[in-house]
This record gives sequence, structure tokens and C-alpha cells, in this order.
Amino acid sequence: MADFIRARSDEQKEQRMAEIKQAARELFEQNPYHEITLTTIADRLGWSRPSLYKYASTKEEIFLSLAQDEMNAYFQALLAALPSGCGLAAPVIAEVWAGIANAHQSYFRLGDLLFSIVETNVALERLIEFKRAYYEHRDALATRLAELLGTEEARGAWAIESVYYHAVGMSGSCAANPLVAQALEAIGVDRSNFDFRAEMSEFIGMCLAHIAA
Repeated sequence: MADFIRARSDEQKEQRMAEIKQAARELFEQNPYHEITLTTIADRLGWSRPSLYKYASTKEEIFLSLAQDEMNAYFQALLAALPSGCGLAAPVIAEVWAGIANAHQSYFRLGDLLFSIVETNVALERLIEFKRAYYEHRDALATRLAELLGTEEARGAWAIESVYYHAVGMSGSCAANPLVAQALEAIGVDRSNFDFRAEMSEFIGMCLAHIAA
């Protein structure tokens, strides 16, 4: 990796944070969360830990920022795929939604950490920013679902959150955890045929049928 050069401008600071988040993302794809530290992130970047401290004081700050990036991408993809007036029926919306959820499994894997670990170890101001962004996204999608399905926005919001929590649980069971794989093998459970997209399509379909009823 290139030697650390301290950022001087806002643009350079954004670039440094992008590099930090990318390093955290790569480590999260390969290691359990508890094995990732500021030191391992700094090592991945080829920086010293004090250099990393100039941009983030805790691992949770980094992962909250990473989760916000993933959240933004997920909701933006949904709104783009379900434009106002598209006239898609609920079963088609469920298929589209499941495909997008499948492409954004990293968002749901991060969700498994948010409530119990990340959100309890960040500054209040940063958490407020994150929560505000979430509810703005959720409400925009709820409005779109209400329009497309002829239902109330509150019911659309319920569906969005139900899908999220279900996907968090499902993506966790799909995660490539060698220890879990060994445990399941020991008790004769085969998860190799587990299809996240198909499972999500079925669940989303049930949620949409419920709110449109």
C-alpha cells in the first residue's frame, strides 16, 4: 500500500475515509467482526494506528459509515427499480425487490451488528445522522409502495421493516462462517441448497399481499 499522507482538503479527507471503509469492507468479507480491530484496518491500509486515529476513533464509527453507504445504495436501487407510475403488480415487485436484496446482502449482514454493537458505541450526533437518513429512505419507499399497491404509507413502512429484519436473519444464516459450517455438518444439516433470493421473494410476496389486502 502507498505510504500514509495526511489529508489537507475536504476532498482528500473523503478519499481517506473511502479507503478506510473499503479496507473494513474487505476485512468483514473475510473475518468475523470481533477479529477486526483498528489495528487490522490500519495494517490493511499500510498505515500506522495513530494515522488511522486522525479519521476514526473507534471501529464502530467506521462500520456505521459503511452501513450508511450500503443502506443508501439499497434504497436508491429499490426506488430506481420501482419508479412512480410503473404499474407493477405485487408479485413482480416482490421478484424485483428480492433481486435487489440479494445484490445487497452486505447491507443486511451489517444490520446483524447494528443494534447490539455498532449503534451502542458511536457518538450521538453520528447516530442521529444515520437514523435520519434511514427514516428518510424508508418513508420515501413507503410512499412509493403505497402508490403502487393502493395502500397506506404506514403499511408500506411495516413491510419495509419486516423485510429488513427477515433479511438480516437470513443473510446471517447464509454467511460463510467456517465454524457454523462445521457445526451444521456435525449434526447432518446441509445448507448448500439455501437460496437467499428465492426465500426473500417468497417472504416479500407474503408481506406485499398482506399490506395490499
